[in-house]
Amino acid sequence: MLFRSYSPSELIINSDGSVFHLHVKPEMLTDNIILVGDPGRVNLVASFFDEVTAEVSSREFHTICGKYKGKPIMCVSHGIGPDNIDIVVNELDALANIDFNTRTVKKDFRQLTMVRIGTSGSIQEDIPVGSMVISRRSLGIDGAFHFYKNSETVRDIAMEDAFIEQCNWHKIWNHPYIVEADEELCERLMTPEMFSGITITAGGFYGPQGRELRLQIADENFKEVLHKFNYNGHRITNFEMESAMVAGLAKLMGHKAVTICSIIAGRMTNKANTNYKGSIEDLIKIVLVKL
Repeated sequence: MLFRSYSPSELIINSDGSVFHLHVKPEMLTDNIILVGDPGRVNLVASFFDEVTAEVSSREFHTICGKYKGKPIMCVSHGIGPDNIDIVVNELDALANIDFNTRTVKKDFRQLTMVRIGTSGSIQEDIPVGSMVISRRSLGIDGAFHFYKNSETVRDIAMEDAFIEQCNWHKIWNHPYIVEADEELCERLMTPEMFSGITITAGGFYGPQGRELRLQIADENFKEVLHKFNYNGHRITNFEMESAMVAGLAKLMGHKAVTICSIIAGRMTNKANTNYKGSIEDLIKIVLVKL
């Protein structure tokens, strides 16, 4: 892939030299990146920066670059879902490792460190609303990662097979994929009060996460089956919609990545908290200090 030239339809570069969706220019990129879903949360993260050096916004993608304790850092919003993660991680990697003038891969690889800060629903009673969960492993049930060649080299196939068997996974549903987060980054960011485990990445908020409003879900025992899954002591801790694609793409590309979530809903206890700004602020502070 080193000498391949990427066509204008594959790598779309805006007239100002920025990458298509993010509108970020190569010179704006920093090695350490915080990812958040909500564009408004970018301002919250940046409020802790010592200085702001650049800001761009396009659609759901909002970016603020700056410095924290003298270290360059940027915060990027990705919106909701694994499809948006596909856009954001690919474009960040392109900014790092493709020369926008020649449209070819750079000779020297640049590794990025990405930490996604998000909100999530717990699927275990002992993980209460207000707690933090670091995704040591992420289990994607969205299917998006399978579109990339060699995905099996970074997936835990044995755990996937156990998940399919234990959960009586429906053949019509997407084949699950399980990816481990960067071990060093997990150890660096982990705090004593954090829970860790397997995070489910769903392709939707309602049915794919076992929620029912007017439409019934295909498997009424969906939550309970996930709740009981255990593989060599590893259990599923929470639901969200991005971590598996973050972990999968990053590992396949050679970057470091992990997701940490604030629990705002207890899916087994049927509790929820919509006033979670304080817990998100605490999580942001932890990540900024340790990143």
